[in-house]
Amino acid sequence: MEEKHLIRISNADIRNGSGVILHNVELTVDKGEFIYLVGKVGSGKSSLIRTLICEFPFENGEIEICGYNLGKIRRKDIPYLRRQIGVVFQDFQLLMDRTVEENLMFVLGATGWKEKKLMKERVNEVLTMVGMEGKSANMPHQLSGGEKQRVVIARALLNNPPVILADEPTGNLDPDTTNEIMQLLMKIHQQRQPAVIMVTHNTEITSRYPHQLYICEQGKLKAVENPHTIELDDSILEEIF
Repeated sequence: MEEKHLIRISNADIRNGSGVILHNVELTVDKGEFIYLVGKVGSGKSSLIRTLICEFPFENGEIEICGYNLGKIRRKDIPYLRRQIGVVFQDFQLLMDRTVEENLMFVLGATGWKEKKLMKERVNEVLTMVGMEGKSANMPHQLSGGEKQRVVIARALLNNPPVILADEPTGNLDPDTTNEIMQLLMKIHQQRQPAVIMVTHNTEITSRYPHQLYICEQGKLKAVENPHTIELDDSILEEIF
């Protein structure tokens, strides 16, 4: 039996708050694939990510992710879908009034975990994976930007998801910390082989850690075979290259 793609988008129109921003999107992503999404601000990159976690509706076509048909998914099934997806945000989205451990325990409880002992064990496991095992009692404001992003990556790993969506995960970090976070993401990808879609504007990242590149441009999602020779208009060159 042929294995289905973890992500399959077929002829779908992707919306943002005001209307369709990407037309006739075609994309498949399988286990172990890592792809970058690039494009100027407002080109639809983040809208595509938010569509995949059912925050934005789409029009026409089909979208399937982790076995769920997003055109037919019931509202009560969305939390189950989200257990299959680890999301890494640029702005962290940590609960500032809770410790690192409490942040992660909250997510486990929201995704159906019940036994406190097992939950604490899982929290310790993921914090160890990201080099934050000594920070479980810290409040978010006591952490550096890089440490916060490590916690966010740990949060994304809690349910061992087959898909990781990273929306500008290094956008608020300095170059050295960016490199540390990318090395961590590459290590996780190599060891656990999730499908990864990462939105970025940082061309040093796409050059240093090369993977398949897609560009959101003029309302279309296009594969970029050779990003260093592709002809782009000046506004996109300023934003990306």
